[in-house]
Amino acid sequence: MVQIGSVFFALPAAAQQQTGQPRTTSEIGIGIGGVVYKGDVAPRYRLKSNRPALTLFYKKDISTSLAWKAAVLLGKMRAEDQEGTNSGLANDLPLSVYRGANVTTSVLELSAGIDYNFLDYYDFRRNLRWTPYFTVSAAGLVYNNKTIAINPSIIYPANTDEEQKYKTRFALAVPVGAGVKYALSEHWNLGFEAGVRVLFTDKFDNLVEQNEQVMNPNSRDLYFYNGVSVSYTFYKINCPIR
Repeated sequence: MVQIGSVFFALPAAAQQQTGQPRTTSEIGIGIGGVVYKGDVAPRYRLKSNRPALTLFYKKDISTSLAWKAAVLLGKMRAEDQEGTNSGLANDLPLSVYRGANVTTSVLELSAGIDYNFLDYYDFRRNLRWTPYFTVSAAGLVYNNKTIAINPSIIYPANTDEEQKYKTRFALAVPVGAGVKYALSEHWNLGFEAGVRVLFTDKFDNLVEQNEQVMNPNSRDLYFYNGVSVSYTFYKINCPIR
C-alpha cells in the first residue's frame, strides 16, 4: 500500500515537469567576478584592471520570459594613468602621461530590475535547459575613492585640503547586461553575466573639480562587471482553481 501510494503522489509531480504545468519560481544566488572602471584615468577598457567583486541576488518570475531581480554588488576598482604609458597607447594619451593619477574606488551597489529570458528556461520537456538573457535595472550606490598623483600639485592646487583626495559620495546608475543561464539540475543553476553600469555622475573617479586643465569633461565615468554565479531555484506549483 505504501508503495502504491508513493507512486500515486509521484505521478502528478512527474506530469507537471513533463507537461510544463504552470508554476511560480524564485531564485537566490551568489556570484563572483570582476569590476573595472572606465573614465578619465582609464579611457579604454583594461581587462587586466579587473578587481574582485561579489554579488548576491534574488529573482522571482513574472512570466515564462520575465523575472524581477534584486541584487547587491560589492567591489573595489583601481586604475592608474601609468598603465597606459607602458604600452603602445602612450603616444595617444599625453594627458595621462603628464597627469600620473592613481584612483582606488570601493563601491556598494543596490539594484532592482528585470531579466528577459529568450527561451522558456523552466520547460522541463527540454532535454537541455538553458537560456540567454538580457537584464536591465535601476541602481543606487555609495562609493569611496582615493585619488592621488605622482606629482599632487598637477591635480590639486597648493592650497587644497588633504581631505580632497578622499571622497565618499552617492550616485545613481543603470546596470545593463546580458548573460547565459544553464540548469545543472532541477534546482541548481550556473550562470555567466557581463554588463556595464551607466552612471549619472562624472565624479566617480574624483577628477572633475580640482584642476580643469588636467580633466576631460567629455570622458563619462562607467564601470563594468563580469562574473559567474551559482543559484538555487524554489518551485511553487500553481494548482488550478475549481
